[in-house]
Amino acid sequence: MGFAEVSRAPARWQLFRAAGPAPVAIHPTRLAAPPAAAHPRFVNAKSLVRSLWRDWVRPLALPLLLIASAKSALADINYVPSGSMQPTILCGDVVFINKLAYDFRVPFTTLRLARWADPARGDVVVCFAPDDGTRLVKRIIGLPGDTIELRRDQLIINGQSATHAPLPVTFPGARDLERAEQAAAVFARENLGARSHAVMALPARPALRDFGPVRVPAGHYFMMGDNRDNSRDSRFFGTIPRAEIIGEAKAVVVSADLNHWLRPRLNRFLTRLE
Repeated sequence: MGFAEVSRAPARWQLFRAAGPAPVAIHPTRLAAPPAAAHPRFVNAKSLVRSLWRDWVRPLALPLLLIASAKSALADINYVPSGSMQPTILCGDVVFINKLAYDFRVPFTTLRLARWADPARGDVVVCFAPDDGTRLVKRIIGLPGDTIELRRDQLIINGQSATHAPLPVTFPGARDLERAEQAAAVFARENLGARSHAVMALPARPALRDFGPVRVPAGHYFMMGDNRDNSRDSRFFGTIPRAEIIGEAKAVVVSADLNHWLRPRLNRFLTRLE
């Protein structure tokens, strides 16, 4: 078959020879889109968080945890905003709390690991009120098993009246009070066996001057404020369980007069509590 014969081949065969692979149509939506870039604000926020964690939070976390653990289990300070312990502790005093005075506890818990002493009569302690959990500074008056009674502001323990000796307004503690408070108060030194401390009464003020007798349950303590006529204590909320006593108040660290623009009471700095 010659050239002329090829050119005269049926049209269907010519179409078959000319036809190649059919083109494939690609839909625009099927193309892979490039990843979207993160918003600049989001990137900056993540960088800021990483920077804060690396430069501030992580380096300070361990020291802060150690400080908090020491405050919980070893020692602490307590600001006193009320006058219930006057004249021993004044409004504006900051007192040092020895949390190892009686035992050692797991930080942030009441779990006791070791115990070497029991609170004694006359100790000034920090405790929590059983009715509302308020942190208080009070003096231990009654021990487990004691019978406590108050008659006309006269303290009676196990049938024995505490003795009192008058004190002048010039003794330490009373002399730092306002003159109106000094004029309204009667000061005395109260003896509780081998220990004594200053107390005050406010004769013109309505107060709970007769109370009891009540027996202190086992494992509990009876607390009172030295400002007998202006103190919320065990006469009102009952006795304190041993587990709620968190330490002994030992000294005034610093003191500021709240009635005179926080004027420092330098004579009270670093003074031991009696």
